[in-house]
Amino acid sequence: MKYQRLRKSAQRNITQLREGLLEESTIDLNYMVLIVGSCAIATFGLLTNSAAVIIGAMIIAPLMLPIRGLAFGALEGDILLFRQGLKSVIAGTVLAIVLAFLLGSFVGLPEFGSEVLSRSKPTLLDLGIAVSAGGISGFAKVQPKISGTLAGTAIAVALMPPVCVIGLGLSQANWSLSFGAALLYMTNLLGITLACMLTFLVSGYTPLNRARKALTWTLVFTAILLVPLGISLVQLIKQAQLEVSLKQALLKETITFQRVDLIKTESNWLTNPPEVYLTVRAQEVLTPKQVLLLEEFVEQKMGQPFTLIFQVSQVKDVRRESPASPP
Repeated sequence: MKYQRLRKSAQRNITQLREGLLEESTIDLNYMVLIVGSCAIATFGLLTNSAAVIIGAMIIAPLMLPIRGLAFGALEGDILLFRQGLKSVIAGTVLAIVLAFLLGSFVGLPEFGSEVLSRSKPTLLDLGIAVSAGGISGFAKVQPKISGTLAGTAIAVALMPPVCVIGLGLSQANWSLSFGAALLYMTNLLGITLACMLTFLVSGYTPLNRARKALTWTLVFTAILLVPLGISLVQLIKQAQLEVSLKQALLKETITFQRVDLIKTESNWLTNPPEVYLTVRAQEVLTPKQVLLLEEFVEQKMGQPFTLIFQVSQVKDVRRESPASPP
């Protein structure tokens, strides 16, 4: 009974909702300018490894707008709205990938930082983020009192940075990086679309019998992604455990780390063997022979090889000059 009242209320607003979604899904100058601007900011933020800059790009990224139209068009069987939303998403995605590729090729960094690498291994946790963001977006659209900016910001978190990482990976012919970022992008895109669909359905804007086919296909595609995402989550947990064990072994069981201060560690699991960057402070110079012995110790201790890369800042004691002795 309550759902029927909700459905009748929604029917009175459905024309207005459709017109708003169609307008949001249209490819126009504003949309393209925002795509270019947000992609450029996100790409430079990724290249400089600056989380603050990336967040700035997220706020203005417009990719979230046509997704709601795509979701609603699929539910209602509205070919025009669905096609317009799909065209906008594809156009924005391709443009962002090409721009990120060009910027990455022009800058030509030899290697990427943690902000890029962190978007190459999506897990089930990322799907949870996407579903949550999609639910907020759909709810904001059917509840005009809620700011659309709030929903837009939440979804932009999940979309623009991985698109840029795809382009950056292609700029270095790093196929594993681009594939991982593409998987993250598809995960977020499907998660957001599914959550928007469920929100429109629960809000009474479309009947279940009409939405069943589109909802089923979206669930099937999302379910397919559960396999690689689940495997990645298991790998992530194992990698975290290995990193903790590696750090403890180095600190407690090696003579070298009794003479240096470990500041931080970062790992790159995309290489074979994995690379571990260790930022340390030391009074004495570390030699390549010491690094080799540490790698041999780690391989024996952990059961797999690691490449250790030390980033050393030397500590030097400086004292005031002694007063000159009287003649």
